[in-house]
Amino acid sequence: MAGPRVGQRRGERAGQRTPDIGSRASDIGSRTPGAGIAPRTPDPDARWLAAVMHATFYLLLATSLARFLLRHPAGGARVPWIITLSVVLAFLYALPHLTAALRGKHSTPFASGPAPGTRPTPRRLTWLALVVAVWLVLVILAPSFGWCAVPLFFTGLRTLPPRAAFALVAVLTGCVIASQLRLAGRYDPDLILGPPAVSAIATAVFVHMQRQAARQRELIDDLIRTRRELAATERREGTLAERQRLSMEIHDTLAQGLSSQQMLLQAADRVWDTDPVKARAHVRTAESITEVGLTEARRFVHDLAPADLADGGGLDEALRTLAARTAQDAGLTVRFHSEGTPAPLPDRTQSALLRIAQGALANVTEHADATTAALTLTHLDDQVVLDVADDGRGFTPTDEPPASDRRGHGLPAIRARARQLGGTLTIESAPGEGTVLSVSIPLTP
Repeated sequence: MAGPRVGQRRGERAGQRTPDIGSRASDIGSRTPGAGIAPRTPDPDARWLAAVMHATFYLLLATSLARFLLRHPAGGARVPWIITLSVVLAFLYALPHLTAALRGKHSTPFASGPAPGTRPTPRRLTWLALVVAVWLVLVILAPSFGWCAVPLFFTGLRTLPPRAAFALVAVLTGCVIASQLRLAGRYDPDLILGPPAVSAIATAVFVHMQRQAARQRELIDDLIRTRRELAATERREGTLAERQRLSMEIHDTLAQGLSSQQMLLQAADRVWDTDPVKARAHVRTAESITEVGLTEARRFVHDLAPADLADGGGLDEALRTLAARTAQDAGLTVRFHSEGTPAPLPDRTQSALLRIAQGALANVTEHADATTAALTLTHLDDQVVLDVADDGRGFTPTDEPPASDRRGHGLPAIRARARQLGGTLTIESAPGEGTVLSVSIPLTP
């Protein structure tokens, strides 16, 4: 992993350090389900419904077995088979959950099913076929197990495509009707019409819930997309308004002052030989205008400093604000951590490190396909180190940056800012292992 090597070098610089950003970057990669793949948030209602279906299935299975044993107290040739098949059915139904537990996954597989619109996997189909087959054998041997089909309705509806699921529900309903007629030993309209009514209600409720959930997901996606577009529009409008304000102020101050200086110097040049006193007066007036223009220019430089630093909270607070803003705007999990004892840094160094962090997070957002990023600012005795780690897809570092990075927020700009302050840029990355970017700025010239 690229990260630990960066942490090792930083540990050598500091002598003694807390756990480095490289180890945290590897932890990020191990905690996420896959680099660049945003995990689907579990639906608590779906998990609750799956738990209810599980409990109902086992309750009906136990009740059916108890009813069969009570009706056959003297035993018989079927009793061992019924008990064995009941245990097998219970084990088959729990098999996906046992497999998930052995793999260390916390989910409700098979019962909660795949996302709507996706095709079931062969393993899922095989599991469902085995469960239904064992249940059919049980129903043939002991009709008491017929009502265990109700939880299987939801399992089939959640697992199979609509047409196949409806066909399975119809088959299960027919088996329930046949089992109830065998138990009753006579013709009863309630036993013929009751199971279809129950299956129809269960199917209608499930389909309605699925469609409601799909509409809610679409609305949430539209809301998130609209919010991001609105935020981007507001940023563009704010940028344009600020540019217009600056252009007006520059025109009214610096541009007018430079124009006045030019006219005064031209006038001084024309009368330099004939009226030296007047020429020197023009030069002195141009000098005073230059002083005013220099003051205005310094004010512009101060106003154009990063807004997060202008609030007076320091670099740590500015980076923490940047991490929170990036997490909100880009949908990433961005953490900030400060190490060492903060020391006063020159304004130029603070501004450069903040701009480097902005550029690095912009690269993470646009190119890394990451889900989590970490900012770490380390204050050492002779230098300050900024690390930006992500769990994205990574790349193979070369002397020449990728074409996608050759722009304002790319690696060349970050490297140039670091060199302007006498610092260095180090990149540790590999395909599929994320990236750790480390910038070291010396505190002394």
